[in-house]
Amino acid sequence: MASENVLQTSDAEFDNQVLKSAEPVLVDFWAPWCGPCKAIGPVIEGLANEFAGKVKVAKMNVDDNPATPGKYGIRAIPTLILFKNGEVVDQITGAVGKPQLVALINKAL
Repeated sequence: MASENVLQTSDAEFDNQVLKSAEPVLVDFWAPWCGPCKAIGPVIEGLANEFAGKVKVAKMNVDDNPATPGKYGIRAIPTLILFKNGEVVDQITGAVGKPQLVALINKAL
């Protein structure tokens, strides 16, 4: 069950939805076959609801959108990258807990 606060982004939409966003954006690079990605999914959706209006949360399927993950050097998933004003603030790779993700988001607030 996807949250209405989680944006599905693509290579074609990435610039407009993420890089040109007025608010910080946390992008979850994932794939449907990735177990750790599925495990972290509910945490990501919870954060999207918790930080709604302050931070956007987007998911990008790396299988369907190879250009953007390639541009940012993503070699393992899940990788979460926090963007603010079109720049990378920080990133985390692997299924981490909510405290680490909240700390990541707070770097952009």
